[in-house]
Amino acid sequence: MPFITYIHAFILGLIEGATEFLPISSTGHLILAQDALEFSLESKIMFTIVIQLGAILAVCWLYRQRLFDVAFHLNERKQQLFVLRIFIGFLPAAVIGLLFHDAIEELLLDNPIVVATMLVIGGIAIWLIEKFKPAPVTETIDNMTLKQAFLVGCAQAIAIIPGTSRSGATIMGGLLLKLDRKVATEFSFFLAMPVMVAATALNIYKHYDTLTLNEIWVIAIGFVMSFIAGLIAVKLFVGYVGKHSFIPFAIYRILFGCVLLAYYLI
Repeated sequence: MPFITYIHAFILGLIEGATEFLPISSTGHLILAQDALEFSLESKIMFTIVIQLGAILAVCWLYRQRLFDVAFHLNERKQQLFVLRIFIGFLPAAVIGLLFHDAIEELLLDNPIVVATMLVIGGIAIWLIEKFKPAPVTETIDNMTLKQAFLVGCAQAIAIIPGTSRSGATIMGGLLLKLDRKVATEFSFFLAMPVMVAATALNIYKHYDTLTLNEIWVIAIGFVMSFIAGLIAVKLFVGYVGKHSFIPFAIYRILFGCVLLAYYLI
């Protein structure tokens, strides 16, 4: 295994952790970064999915008190409803993931044009939603209805297309469903946990027998760096969303996507 591959894994892990929870598509940025770095790994799809779990575990750590409350007080109605909301929100992505797993893997290979196009489309969508969203009425996750949880989950399922952004889709879906900005963001975090654990488990189950020891080390480096970058990114992002709109992210997506389309098509 060339030493540069480990350096690439380090860089890609940082990119994943820094972008996973921003509405700019971490998977899209990973695909583009892998293309730019000419990242070569037999288990590249597994690498892409597993290092996303590193960022998700950063959220688990930061929200560990809430998770412990759920785990140790599951006999309480409040915690049962919390789990039910997450489960219902998880279902759409789970069903689509199982039915179209092979097609999704194809999309995760090398699709910079798809990524660039979805960056622009998603940026326009974020801009419009921020401009015309309804006033929020749901101010805590515990006040969310099961219908809201399911519809946010449906929005999350759209993010199987690279460049869409899972966090962007769920947060914007939440805003359209009249969730408070911070509630939509935190529910997006919690909803990511079962989705990424399931995606990682399925991918490892299908491909573990092809992994080499060197590839495991490469994935481990990306995983750890994603976790560290995720810790920092989540803290900064949660502080940001309470006071600011997502329009700067929309502008970034549109401009970056247009530059990429020009680069790949001209």
